[in-house]
Amino acid sequence: MKEQVEVRELKEGRYVIIDEEPCIIKSISHSKPGKHGSAKARVDAIGIFDNQKKSIVQPVTTKIYVPTVERKTGQVLSIGDTSVQLMDLGSYATIDVPITEDQKSKIEEGKEVAYLAVMGRTKLDIR
Repeated sequence: MKEQVEVRELKEGRYVIIDEEPCIIKSISHSKPGKHGSAKARVDAIGIFDNQKKSIVQPVTTKIYVPTVERKTGQVLSIGDTSVQLMDLGSYATIDVPITEDQKSKIEEGKEVAYLAVMGRTKLDIR
């Protein structure tokens, strides 16, 4: 799910879609309007799932897509080599969430963990 907003409404720490990838905004800089042009904004962001730095430069009146990010909690049912199986505590549905090696040491079976659901994909939210 996504919605459209103008570039001038974006804020640091919020989310934006760049190249069909949901990203978290790290910095925004605005430039003044010139003699023949409109004000521009440069948005620097990092992808939620691929951790790659992305940036765009757009006029501040341009509409851009913002993803709907849902932060949910789930109980760990089982831990595999590359994924963990969670039971959502709201809907009781089971989902598979990919994990990395360093995340594997931070979770245990039976414990509750937070995860993000964005545009049909999921990611553990371990800080």
